[in-house]
Amino acid sequence: MSRPILLEARNLRAHRGGAQVLDIPALDLRTGEVLALMGPNGAGKSTLMLALAGLLPLSGGSLRFKGARLDGRSEREAYRRRMTMVFQDPLLFDATVAQTIATGLKLRGVSAALRESAVQAWAERLGIGHLLGRPARQLSGGEAQRTALARAFVLGPEILFLDEPFGALDAPAREGLLDDLGRILAETGSTAVLSTHDQGEAARLAHRLAVMKDGRLLQTGGLREVMNHPEDPFVAAFVGMETLLRGPATAGGNGLLTLRPGRGGDAPEVVALGEAEPGQTVLVGIRPEHVTLALHSDKSSSARNTFPGRVVRVLPRGPFFKIELDCGFFLAAYVTAQSLAELGLEPGAAVVASFKATAAHLIRRGGLDSEV
Repeated sequence: MSRPILLEARNLRAHRGGAQVLDIPALDLRTGEVLALMGPNGAGKSTLMLALAGLLPLSGGSLRFKGARLDGRSEREAYRRRMTMVFQDPLLFDATVAQTIATGLKLRGVSAALRESAVQAWAERLGIGHLLGRPARQLSGGEAQRTALARAFVLGPEILFLDEPFGALDAPAREGLLDDLGRILAETGSTAVLSTHDQGEAARLAHRLAVMKDGRLLQTGGLREVMNHPEDPFVAAFVGMETLLRGPATAGGNGLLTLRPGRGGDAPEVVALGEAEPGQTVLVGIRPEHVTLALHSDKSSSARNTFPGRVVRVLPRGPFFKIELDCGFFLAAYVTAQSLAELGLEPGAAVVASFKATAAHLIRRGGLDSEV
């Protein structure tokens, strides 16, 4: 069953210094979903978030909350009381953690007894119950962000805006907070908008992605849809589709195509998911986690694509290693530390790479420009 639309944005435009910084034809936020705004620095994520929160002067467009237009000042002020925002750098007062969390409740006239119980409950839920008496400005980065989240959640917002909330945290604090926030969002069924440049954060928290560049939306859709079926070369590269193969299609039909992406007429052919006419220039993407490496070919494998290659580079990528291969074309794969050692993967090593045709997705056909 489709979730009801909570917030609708239509034809949002914003200018700064005479230049247009936001151009969003349409974007919806549904009740109970987490929408991740993804893009590099300067893509317009924070600008769009401020616009959706009703905090940015617009040069055009409209917002609707539960079907009602937010045109007048009174409507926007009422809307702002039903949402809250958490920034990358939490605002901490010269007060205790408990007093900081209770700030919004106190401004809304909630009684001291109700404030105390609500603050205690959310502090415990976010793992800072033991810090309630501590001065807020003496907290670590992770503790401060947990305090900011508790101050937001305690208000029971109908929309929670999270603007790069993990950007200033070290790895242990970030991982712990990601786990706890993901659990809380799922348990409460909260509606949230998350701004991030990190696909891992989006994958762990979001139901839908909206990938941005230069103040525009390039693609919006479900998590798996955007990750595995990007519609644009920029989107493909940004969501981690590290192998992008361009070349002429040599055959097509039955939902599959073959292309020759390598150097010269004797380059190997790749079988991919998609439709194209022979001779059409196509762009195909492959996620590195869908590539399997072995020392020898596996005759029993169902993979339509199997290529001998040599390791060019080995790069650490968090808990994994990225292996860059020359198979007559560039190919990237992820392996664990154990596989790295067992396969002896180092520059110059021979290896066999394989991936299924369904792991190679058509991104674009024909008309490719020099940016790809």
